[in-house]
This record gives sequence, C-alpha cells and structure tokens, in this order.
Amino acid sequence: MYQPNKKRLWLPWLAGFLLITFLVLFFRYLGGILTPFIIAAVLAYILNPLVCKLEARHIKRGRASMWVMLLALFVIVSLLLVIVPMLIGQFQIIVRRIPELVDYTQTHALPWFNAKFGEYITLNSETVITWLRNNAQSIQQSLQKAMPILMQQSGAVAAGISNIILLPLLLYYFLLDWSRWEEGIRTLVPRRYLATYTRVTTEMDTVLGEFLRGQLLVMMIMGIFYGTGLMFIGLESGFAIGMVAGILVFIPYLGAFTGLLLATLAAILQFGSWGGLLAVWTVFLIGQLLESFLITPKIVGDRIGLSPFWVIFALMAFGQLLGFVGMLVALPLAAICLVLIHEGKNVYLNSKFYHREK
Repeated sequence: MYQPNKKRLWLPWLAGFLLITFLVLFFRYLGGILTPFIIAAVLAYILNPLVCKLEARHIKRGRASMWVMLLALFVIVSLLLVIVPMLIGQFQIIVRRIPELVDYTQTHALPWFNAKFGEYITLNSETVITWLRNNAQSIQQSLQKAMPILMQQSGAVAAGISNIILLPLLLYYFLLDWSRWEEGIRTLVPRRYLATYTRVTTEMDTVLGEFLRGQLLVMMIMGIFYGTGLMFIGLESGFAIGMVAGILVFIPYLGAFTGLLLATLAAILQFGSWGGLLAVWTVFLIGQLLESFLITPKIVGDRIGLSPFWVIFALMAFGQLLGFVGMLVALPLAAICLVLIHEGKNVYLNSKFYHREK
C-alpha cells in the first residue's frame, strides 16, 4: 500500500499548479469587477493581525473588525484629503508658471548647458525658445484641460468596476470572516497532506506578511521623511510630493525618481536657483541612502527573498497579463510562486533522482 502513495507525491504539486492557473484565468476574465474585492482582501490580510490582537483582549471579532475598518478608512481618507488638494494646487501653479519656465530655460539652463557641453552638443536657444513661446499658450491650455478629462475618465472607470462605497463594507466582511475561511480551507485539505500544507502556507504567510506589512511601514516612514524634508526647505506642496514619493516606494526606485522629478520641477519654478535645487536633491539623496541601507533592510529584511528585480518583474509581468488587477495581485502571487519554487527545489535536492550517481 505504501508504493502507490509514493507514486502520488506529485498530486499536491499538480493541485497547486491547477490552483494558480485557475486564479490567473479568474483574475483575467473577471478583473473588471474584482478590483474592490482584491483591494479589500489585501487590506484585510495586512490588518487581520490587529483584529486578532483585539480579539485576544476579549473584544468580539465583529466589533474589532468594525474598529479596524474605521481606522483604516480614516487614515486613507485623511491622506487623500491632504495629498490630493496639494497636488492639484501644485499642478495649477506649474500651469501658471509655464512662461517663467520658458524664461528660466532661456536665461539659465541653455547657457549653462552650452557652456558645459557646447563643444560636443550645442542647442540652438533661439529655435528652442521660439518654439516654446509659440506653443506656450497651447501647452498651458492643454494642461488645464487635462485634469478634468482625467477626472472624468477616473470616474468612468470607478463606476464601471464597482461603486467605491463597497470598499469599507467588503473590508469589514473580509476581516470578520478571515479566521473562519482559513479554518474552512484547512478542514478541506486531505489529512495525509496536512503537514505539507501547514508548512507551505506558514512559509507563504511569513514571506507575504512580512513583505506587505514591512513595505507599508517603509512607505509611511519615507513619505513622512520626504514630506517633512521638503517642507523644511520651504518647497510649496512639498509634503504632498514627499507623500507621493513615499507611497511609490514599494516599486523600487520609482518613488524616489518620481518625487525627485516633481520636486525638481517645483523647485525650479519656485526658487529659480541652484541653492533650491541642491536642497531638494540633498533631501532625496539622504532619503534614498536611508531607505536602501537602513530602513528597508531593518524593517523588511533581506531574508524574505523578494529582491527589487523580482518585484519589478512581477509588477510588469502580471500587469501585462491581467492589467490593473494584475498589478494589485502581483506581489502576493510573486510571494506564493517564490515559496513554491523553494519547496520544489528542496524536494528535488532531497530526491533519489538527484542523489543517484548512475
């Protein structure tokens, strides 16, 4: 009776492969309506330990779930109320100061560029300035029209996928039923595979939980650092730009690059001097060094295994396969695949096929 069971050791791997295939197809064909469910599920996964801690203090799970949901909703809405108006104001300032940007290009940027690189590349300032001046009004009008169009498109997309008011309700029910679902899935696992299931899911939870919760904390720290630093040097809307840079930290280097680009443009328009630019660049240089060598290694840790290369690849690959929904589930699926690859590697290295010399 033992030999047939040995021949069926591949069954759990087949089941895992079929499950991942089903999830990919499920997300692909139902992605249009899944976005609020996925956002709620990811938030519930991150916040579930807090609900469990409250439950351990003899607070009923329903009440604990409600409290945590309200706290998460308060934080998200507060950030939006602070960041969005600042970004809109900064956008309007940039639109109004396009003529100043043209003058700065003519009187500072082009002379400096030609002085440094003129013997290799010479820019025709008259042609550049003439084109900018001739098209400044149309550029300004186009930028002014862009925001309402984007808002209309965003509204159409939001209305198409789901009513955003569903998110708090979904988050509450995910938090309320999370433990029950975990136990239900565990009950369905065949007893002979229970040890393997427990080991693999525990490792998945460790990798995914530490990465997501760690990255969330890193995002908050870097957003506060960049925002406070830019406010300290006197940059208008510096806090909003810093928070955007912090939120995008989960995509390696994109947060710092986007924040640096926005802050540099704002500094050119506001300060118009090298001193202001150097102050902005110093804030982002210190922030990048702290994030790379201190904050991320200490909070997230190198042992999790999701390197910047795999994070970028997962976001691009699942985004290409599944669109916006793919980007939402990219990191969870990447963590699951990482654990399965490690598990498969261990099985292979411990197999008779690997150790047999002839």
